[in-house]
Amino acid sequence: MQPTTLFDKVWDAHVVRKIEDGPDVFFIDRHFIHEVTSPVAFLGLETRGIGVMYSNRTFATADHNTPTINQHLPVEDPLSANQLKALETNSAKYGISHWGLNNPKNGIVHVVGPENGITLPGMTIVCGDSHTSTHGAFGAIAFGIGTSEVEMVLSSQCIMQPKPKKMRVNVNGKLGKAVTPKDVTLYIIAQLTTAGATGYFVEYAGDVFENMSMEGRMTVCNMSIEMGARGGMIAPDQTTFNYLEGREQTPKGEAWDKALAYWKTLKTDADAVFDKEYTFDAADIEPMITYGTNPGMGIGISKNIPTAESVEGGKATYDKSLNYMGFGEQESMLGKKVDYVFIGSCTNGRIEDFRAFASIVKGRKKADNVTAWIVPGSHIVEAQIREEGIYDILTEAGFLLRQPGCSACLAMNDDKIPAGKYAVSTSNRNFEGRQGPGSRTLLASPLVAAAAAVTGVVTDPRELL
Repeated sequence: MQPTTLFDKVWDAHVVRKIEDGPDVFFIDRHFIHEVTSPVAFLGLETRGIGVMYSNRTFATADHNTPTINQHLPVEDPLSANQLKALETNSAKYGISHWGLNNPKNGIVHVVGPENGITLPGMTIVCGDSHTSTHGAFGAIAFGIGTSEVEMVLSSQCIMQPKPKKMRVNVNGKLGKAVTPKDVTLYIIAQLTTAGATGYFVEYAGDVFENMSMEGRMTVCNMSIEMGARGGMIAPDQTTFNYLEGREQTPKGEAWDKALAYWKTLKTDADAVFDKEYTFDAADIEPMITYGTNPGMGIGISKNIPTAESVEGGKATYDKSLNYMGFGEQESMLGKKVDYVFIGSCTNGRIEDFRAFASIVKGRKKADNVTAWIVPGSHIVEAQIREEGIYDILTEAGFLLRQPGCSACLAMNDDKIPAGKYAVSTSNRNFEGRQGPGSRTLLASPLVAAAAAVTGVVTDPRELL
């Protein structure tokens, strides 16, 4: 038999029908929906007079429009309130599980799926949200879809999709001090550029990913989209199985044993061929920070901003980006003033991220010039923060813990960075205005965010650990 990749094994098992010179009709195991992209899809069902084919395969949670303070009060913004209400109404009408505001299972869609055991190896998973690739950390094929495709999955549990090409990214060796999964992914994107994986589905392999926690793997797969990939995935292993065992919606008893036997087959065969492959050395990665207006404009925190000649995109585009950020070529990022710090999002809103943040904050005080938004990815994460004593560390240092939601990842709720202000953010995108009109975003890890939060400037976390 011809050696096959992990991606091929999962993809081919879900093809319902192949269309000659066209896309595959592709079965979807899990469909996550939230309040932003689903209302129009449900309206389409109404217009056509059709229902939801498998309501038990669809899971709804509110996250993008949710406030992160006073969630017990009515939502003030009328558009947000309408979208949240529509999600609740549509879920009830079609018998879809719905975790709205104040539900103990509520949280960011890509956080609550894995922590409740809905996300499993070998599955196909979609959501009307580009960062659905997060779920690929479990050896699933997961990707974002558009509103019309949300309607298609609701009505047929299938989607029409051309099969992407295959890429493997290997990172081998041992990571240095204060280098986190976020730094690994920012490094890879900086090397490949934001278009470097366009048209590909990426498998991450090598020592670094094998030794990474599930939280870390989710961070890496989450940002596959930022280098143009359709999605990213990591082969399931004992780390995956340990994470999943006993979670609410994972198989139990004999069903668990049967599932486990299948999951252990989900790995790339030794001689399988990829369309493109890259290999990086872990020793070359240091804590990272972005300086521009796309996630590929990142450097090691000790390095200087590169010159236009050494980056892709042309001088005019580069100058525009640096002008927006208020930075210049060859400047050091260290010591640059910070106004806001945000830890949270589907990239870095899990318990491991808050443990890292607290490791630097402990025994220190929040800088007076910094406004900090500390936002857990779910109520389950919020409970862990309190149970583990992280809440006490944060409070003693002068930080306030907010309630779960997408928060300042995107300017779609109350948590907006003001124009001209600098935010060190653990989220995934630093486009112009992404976190608020005129806002300036520096993407970084929870450790770099914590270092900025206590010093008030961009600081190398290695100096504080």
